[in-house]
Amino acid sequence: MSINDAMIEERIKTNIPDAEIILDGEGCSYKATIISEMFDGMSPVKKHQAVYATVNDLIESGELHALTIKTFTPAQWKDQ
Repeated sequence: MSINDAMIEERIKTNIPDAEIILDGEGCSYKATIISEMFDGMSPVKKHQAVYATVNDLIESGELHALTIKTFTPAQWKDQ
C-alpha cells in the first residue's frame, strides 16, 4: 500500500476531529503541522503521542518511515 496525504490526514482526523492539518512530503516520509484546540494544556510529549497513535500501525509496518510533527493550539498558530 502506498501512503498519501489523504490517508494520513484521515487517520489524524479520526482522533483529532477539529484538527487543521498541513502535510508536506511523499512516499514514506512526511512533515505534519497540526493545529487543534485539543492540544490546549497538553505537554509537547502528550501532543506527539496523540498524533503518533493515529499512524502507529503504519510506522510499525514500515509503510510510513518518518513523520515529523509540529503541534499548535489555534492561539499558538496565530502567533506564528
